[in-house]
Amino acid sequence: MTSPEGIVPTEAHVPFDMADAATAVVDAAGTVVGWTAATERLLGYPAAEVLNKPASMLLASPEDAAKARNITDQCRNQGSWGGLVTLGHRSGHRVEAGVRVSGISGISDFCGRGCWLISAIDLSKIPSWALSGSLLEAFLVRSPIGMAVLSPDLRYVWMNDMLERYGGVPREQRLGRRMAESLPGLDTGALEAQMRQVLETGKPIVDYEYRGWTMADPYREHAYSTSFFRLDNADGHPVGVCYMGMDVTDRWRARERLALLNEASAKIGSTLDVLRTAQELAEFAVPRLADFVTVDLLESVLHGEEPVAPSQHTLPAFRRAGQASIHEGTPESIAALGDPVSISPTSPFASCFFSGEALLDPAMDVSVTAWTGDTPDPARARKVREFGMRSLMVTPIRARGTILGVASFVRSREPDPFEADDLLLAEELVARAGLCVDNARRYTREHTTALALQRSLMPHNLPGSPVLEVASRYLPTVRDGVGGDWFDVIPLSGARVALAVGDVVGHGINAAASMGRLRTAVHTLADMDLPPEELLAHLDDLVIRLGEERVGEEDIAAALIGATFLYAIYDPVTRRCTMARAGHPVPALVAPDGEVTFPSLPAGPPLGLGSLPFESAELELREGSLIALYTDGLIETCDQDIDVGLARLSNALAQPGLPLEDVCSTVVDTLLTSPPSDDVALLLARTHSLSPGHVASWDLPTDPAVVASARSLTARQLAEWGLDELTTTSELIVSELVTNAIRHGTGPIRLRLIRHDVLICEVADASNTSPRLRHARTTDEGGRGLFLVAQLTRRWGTRYTEGGKLIWAEQDLPAPT
Repeated sequence: MTSPEGIVPTEAHVPFDMADAATAVVDAAGTVVGWTAATERLLGYPAAEVLNKPASMLLASPEDAAKARNITDQCRNQGSWGGLVTLGHRSGHRVEAGVRVSGISGISDFCGRGCWLISAIDLSKIPSWALSGSLLEAFLVRSPIGMAVLSPDLRYVWMNDMLERYGGVPREQRLGRRMAESLPGLDTGALEAQMRQVLETGKPIVDYEYRGWTMADPYREHAYSTSFFRLDNADGHPVGVCYMGMDVTDRWRARERLALLNEASAKIGSTLDVLRTAQELAEFAVPRLADFVTVDLLESVLHGEEPVAPSQHTLPAFRRAGQASIHEGTPESIAALGDPVSISPTSPFASCFFSGEALLDPAMDVSVTAWTGDTPDPARARKVREFGMRSLMVTPIRARGTILGVASFVRSREPDPFEADDLLLAEELVARAGLCVDNARRYTREHTTALALQRSLMPHNLPGSPVLEVASRYLPTVRDGVGGDWFDVIPLSGARVALAVGDVVGHGINAAASMGRLRTAVHTLADMDLPPEELLAHLDDLVIRLGEERVGEEDIAAALIGATFLYAIYDPVTRRCTMARAGHPVPALVAPDGEVTFPSLPAGPPLGLGSLPFESAELELREGSLIALYTDGLIETCDQDIDVGLARLSNALAQPGLPLEDVCSTVVDTLLTSPPSDDVALLLARTHSLSPGHVASWDLPTDPAVVASARSLTARQLAEWGLDELTTTSELIVSELVTNAIRHGTGPIRLRLIRHDVLICEVADASNTSPRLRHARTTDEGGRGLFLVAQLTRRWGTRYTEGGKLIWAEQDLPAPT
């Protein structure tokens, strides 16, 4: 026989019901003297093979003989023994049995001496015997799961020890009573409804969860999981309902925290704005975790700069980036959003920042002492007393190994102090928010850099001109901030003005840089006085070449290739406007009477595709006409067709007589009813013509003698305009240009003077040969003409026309007296 190691065998170890046990009688010498049919069924030995033989033959192995002698000694000393024994079946297999040994007295006539009654039960059989008597009582009463039985009218008739502890009310005060009388902190109505359903249907309800408090812990909410089932008698009639419940507060809190973190991922970091992200953290934590929350960030973080490395001696500058409270207006705060925050070097805030570790002050003893100690912080101490703040957590806001700021969580109305689990939750929330803050900081830095780059590349002041009144708007997308939309106004020779608008693919620094490269290229090509279709062809070649140079840099190449562009030249002398476009939206033309049209203009492919040639169209504009150039972000939105956008633009532009700036505002307000999803560039230009009195022109023969006549015509015209101060210089310029046209060009020759904001002198001939400025040697008799022209004028140049070329020179007008 064997017993569990370290356990003294007693009857209590085998609390079995032995009514149907296999029984044998063994005398004091260990000889079997009694054998029952039940024992034969258990071990397979008939009585003839066992009687008068040693009981040790029934053991599973000979090694158990020594242990059997020890058990025999204990039986003699204690009078009985109970335990688990491994017996040997006649067929050779082992039988695990529960055994009880009891002394027998008064039957000496049967044994002739003292005997022992041995009872055994096969443990492998259905253990219904194990749920009777004292074991059943121990099982129910001492179960770690709360159990109770209620009568059909839902009154307690029995409960175990665990349920008594859960309720916090003695058992005798609950038996015979309803749940509501002893459980005021629970929704007993809902619980009784569940039990009535079980009584009516007979179907059990499993894992019904609810929350509340009991007298065992009246100041803290707990979660419980309870199952209900009906109790029926032998006739199948219900005699009561049983419920079993357990405290699942830890599981519930873990699930709540997980749900809270999932919700936080969706609600914190919805934008790439540092202040908004900090405020989202504060608003999310109140009242879910705390009654008052502040988020203070390093000042450098708010500017998008790299965070200042923490020092053990000096606190950097902090600003209040977010705060929320259960009280309207956050009266607990000592600073408004955006204000600098003063911090005591001995405060929990400073300790958290210097150490980089979260701090928990459940009763705020340490915090109040720090704020009222050697380096007091009277403002915070006063707020603590005023609002009854009783518990504090301080957590560093960290991202990628760098501290960005500190978040503080305070409880004032909630009676329970913060616990270690609350601190873990706060750290997880702040960690997620920290990554969002850092992403927003990085975006702010990139956005600021891109915006500075774009502003440096965009025209700061559009050049004014008596012949062209301009107004503009640029609105970056709220999603990406900076893009590649741009516009420009470029003064050309002959009082002409070029209007340009373009749209580079993408957003960010690459788009802004690509826009700058295109704008620079357009200025360079515009200085060559190329017609619009030729300028677009040169620009297309440039984009193709730049794309080939950027192989492997897809972002930069993609920003250039596919860009759209429109270029227009307005001549105030002829009132003609020549336009060409590369995949860009058609401009709008507004007549002086308010009629809006969209001219038929060859589309042309976007830049960098190199597939089709570009074509231009020439339009004659009436005095006071309006040209509207724009990018597709103005007319295209995700919720409307482009035709709808063009119709709305047409209605907004039909404002005759309205100042140009007001027209700009009307267009933007009408078409952009919500923050734009794409960049928007708008350029409006109202045209004016030069009156015939400001232009004088003459056709000259190709005769050297005509040079003197040209000087005389010039002097007479300048006297008529009141520009006598420019006569001598202008005569010399005209003389040199006309002489060059006669000597190096071919007829006919045309001389034109234009009085604009400068005095313009133009000499045209039928030759395509461009003059070249050179420095003549001292022995040369000629070659100094253009050099003198360059010295006497503010600028000069050449442009090609349909009939040849034209050389022009500009002089500043004298200051008015």
